[in-house]
Parts: sequence; C-alpha cells; structure tokens
Amino acid sequence: MNNGRKNTPNKLMPLQKGIFTRDISFSNLIASSVYITLAVSVAVFIIWPTIAILMESVYYDGQFTLTQYISLFTENQQLLLNSIWVSTLSTFLAVVLGLIVALFISHSANRGKKTVFAVLLLTLISPPFVSALSYIMLFGRRGIITYNLLGLNINPYGWHGVVLLQSIGHASIAALIILGVLRGIDKSLEQASLDLGANSLQTLLKITIPLAKPGIVAAALICFVQSLADFGTPVIIGGNFTVLATEAYLNVIGLYNLPRAAAMGTLLLIPALIMFIIYRNVVKNSQYFSVRQSNESTLVLSKWLNIILGVITWSFVAFQLIQYITILWGAFARTWGVDFSLSLKHINALGSSQIASFVRSLEYSFLAALIGSLIGLILAYMIERKKFPGYQFLDFMVTLPYMIPGPFLGIAYVLAFHDYPLLLTGTAFIVVVNCIYRQLPIGTKAATTVLTQLNPEIEYGARDLGASEIHAFKDVVLPTLKPAFLISFINTFTTTMITIGAIIFLMVPGSEVATVQMFNAIKTGDIGLSAVIANMIIIATLGINLAFSYFILRPARHKDTMEKEMAYVPAIEGIK
Repeated sequence: MNNGRKNTPNKLMPLQKGIFTRDISFSNLIASSVYITLAVSVAVFIIWPTIAILMESVYYDGQFTLTQYISLFTENQQLLLNSIWVSTLSTFLAVVLGLIVALFISHSANRGKKTVFAVLLLTLISPPFVSALSYIMLFGRRGIITYNLLGLNINPYGWHGVVLLQSIGHASIAALIILGVLRGIDKSLEQASLDLGANSLQTLLKITIPLAKPGIVAAALICFVQSLADFGTPVIIGGNFTVLATEAYLNVIGLYNLPRAAAMGTLLLIPALIMFIIYRNVVKNSQYFSVRQSNESTLVLSKWLNIILGVITWSFVAFQLIQYITILWGAFARTWGVDFSLSLKHINALGSSQIASFVRSLEYSFLAALIGSLIGLILAYMIERKKFPGYQFLDFMVTLPYMIPGPFLGIAYVLAFHDYPLLLTGTAFIVVVNCIYRQLPIGTKAATTVLTQLNPEIEYGARDLGASEIHAFKDVVLPTLKPAFLISFINTFTTTMITIGAIIFLMVPGSEVATVQMFNAIKTGDIGLSAVIANMIIIATLGINLAFSYFILRPARHKDTMEKEMAYVPAIEGIK
C-alpha cells in the first residue's frame, strides 16, 4: 500500500544522486582550476627564473658559449675557493656550537635553559648585519673593547672575521634544528646504554649523537647554503677578502655585467645542490631511528660534561646579548668610539626615506606572509590529498627555492622579469612575489606534515553527512592547519623583514626596504643610524610575531586544547 506516494523514493534517490554527482564535478573543476593556477605560478616564478639565469650564463649574442665559466675557473678561481672554504669552515663551527647548545638544553642539569632558548629565538628575528655592525662597534679600529678598553689598534677585517660572524650567526638555527631531533629521540635507548655499563660520555657519543644525525646534517645543509648566500658580511667585514656572492652583487649593482653575475650565481647553486644531495643520502641511508618518543632524558651527564656544556653555551649567550646591548647603546650614543653619552640625535636624524622604507618593509612582509601562507596550505592540500598529474614534480619545484642561495634567485628574477611581457623589475609586486616563493617550501612542508597526521576518513565522513567538498575543506581541514599557517606566517614575515640577499637586486632608488637602508648606512660608516634601523626592525618583528601568535592561538584557552593543536606543529628537521 503506497498511501498516495507511489514511486516517491524512486524519484528522490536519483535527484540526490544527481546533486551529489554535480557537486563532485563542480568541486573537481574548482580543485583542478586552483591546481593549474598554482602550477602555472610555480612555473613562472620558480622554473622560468632558474632557466633564465642558466641561459644568460651560457648564451652571449645568441651564441652558446662557456666563456664566463672558463674565465671564472681560470682567472677568478680563488673566488670559488674562498666561498667554499669560508662556507665549509663556518658551517662546521656553527654545527658544533649548535650541537653543544642543543645538548645543554636537552641533556644537561644546568639552569637557565629557558633563557638560552629565548636567546636562540631572538637571534632568528635579527637583521642580517647585526653581527657585522656589533663586531665593528666592539672590535673595530674605534671599537669599545679593542680601542677604548684595551688601547689596541688592530685590523679586524678579513676572512677570520667573516668565519667568526657566520659561525656565531648560524649557530642558533643549527641548535634549534638539532634540538628538535634530540627531543624526539627514544630516551629508553640511552637508558639501555647506561644499563649495559656505558658512561654518560660514551652514551652521548655512541647513542645520542648518532640518533641526532638527521638533524645535524639538516643543520649543516642550511648553514652551508646561508654561508654561500651571504654577501653582506664579506662586504662589510671581509676587507680585501672576496667571495662569489659579493662579486655577483658588484657585477649586478656596480657593473651591470649580467652574464658574469649569472655564471657566478650558478656556481653558487652547484655546491648547494651537492650539499643537498649529500643530506638526502645521509638521511635516507641512516640506520638509526626511534620508535618511541619521550620528553624526559634519563641520561645524567658527568660533572665535567655539564661544566663544559655550560661554559660554552653561556659564552655564546653572553656574546649574543652583548651584541644586542651594543646595538641598543649605539642607537643612543652621541658618537660611537668618541663620545658615548646618550643622545637622540640619531633618532632625530631619521629621514623620510628611512621611515618610508621601514613602513614599506612592514607592508611587504605582511603581504608576503599572508599570501604565501595561504598558497602554501592550498598547495600542500593539492599535493598531499588530490595528487593531480605531475604533483611529485610540482612538489620538488616548490622545494627548490629552499636549496637556492639568495643571490642566485635575485639575479634570476632580474633576468626573468626585466623585459616585456613580464616587465616587473623595480615594482613592489616582484619583491613580494620573490619573498613568497623563496619561503614557500616552509609553509608547504609544514602543512604537508599536518595533513599526513590527519586521517582522510574524517573528510570522507563529513562528505557522507552531506557537506560539500569545499565545506569539508573549510570546516574540517583548515582548522587543523592553523599551526602550520602560524609557522608559515611567522617564518615568511620574519624573513621578509630581515632579508636582503635576493631582494637587493630587485630594488630601485626610492623603493628600498629597511634592511637595504641599514646596509647602506653601515657601508657609509653611519653607525648610529644603522643601529636605530636595526632596533626598529627587531622590535617590530618581535612585536608583530607575538601579536599574531596570540591572535591565532587565542581560542586555545585551556592547556590541553593548546597542546592538542600544537601537536600538529612539525619539528624543524621534518621540513626537508
């Protein structure tokens, strides 16, 4: 008996199926369109600049030639040797120092670990020339230590100054990367070593450090690439000692010899790629792994090990704090090296160009961080969940900028976007885009790590309950990506505020950012003005990062909720 509703179910079910099918088709159309758009953007802003710089280095007047490379290897081979020598030595020292600081935080019985960790984080938001500026103020010819306290008149410039500053400057990121691995080690393995009769030093050398090998190699990779890309420190501190990065900068800015600069940029890329291949092979072939994690270490270090770790770590912290105190003092000292009385003359000397550049830095950084973080999240979702054709190649190309030294990418953008139909050089757009795609690997890998921890069945369950794919993404996936978005935003904002390696090639007079103004002030010997700009960058970066972190994490009012959310935050060593 149908009670007047004959065939009603048969009419409704096809209707529901049709709506569902149309929803899937519409969602797939949107997803495909977004994927194609992002793939094209990667092709334009990553692949095309890479091709452009490689072509510029081997083509002259339309003819294929290796003249630039032959000249570099025969007449200027010392540049390449200097670059590799300084980068290798500073990387070794930075990783050793970073390992010691990481072990101090994770395994020592000393106090003050939170202070050490806070100093490590502080150094990550500092402009690239803070170390060079403080080095001049402390140990220069009119330095407060060498000249005023010790009465010495020594020459602090040369390769040794470059290695010292790069080693100390890169030790913080090395320590944080290695610390992330040390905290993930299965501490029962250390306890087993102790139970079998090994002492604390043997356990540290044979168990703990080998287990931390992926983090150590990852730290070495990052420090090596950063050292290769650093042209500011050699320009300011190197004296007559030159490296490839500085010569590439001078060939673009001073001589406008783009083919030669392109060849130098390409030579910077080669050792960076070799280091990356070594890193992947070492991590892939590593025989050490942990199956269980524990936050508390049962390894009790000997008294002498604690003392050694403590002395080295606190010496490092003291040097870093002296740098920041010096920079702060320099902003208010009337004439550094002559009259140290307090004055506001350097702050009053800030002109409209410096203030405009600072505001410009804030605008560029916020735009790059916001847009770059959103692109990174969507790209990660497309690569991890949708797996459209070519997703593995796209994933590799998105990761490529993280391996590329800054000068290479800066010169590449000059060559790729200096002519029609992509005449973008000198615009704010190209600077922001450069910062977005330079830091895109961090946001993408952070979001990918979160997505690998999120069971896809949760999304399917939302779809089964009637949610469209767009609503499932918005209501199920996006909330879990909040920590990844925070990581990407803070990293991109901070890096854009303090970067100079790539964007200095894209600047035209009147469009400089704060770091470029600071670099120019240091080169002209205006210590007070450069110190003021450095303090402005540090305070603004720190304040905005803290405010944004509070805004994003504000809903997590209970400790358990916050811990649950932050459990998705990937360790730094997981970002490859």
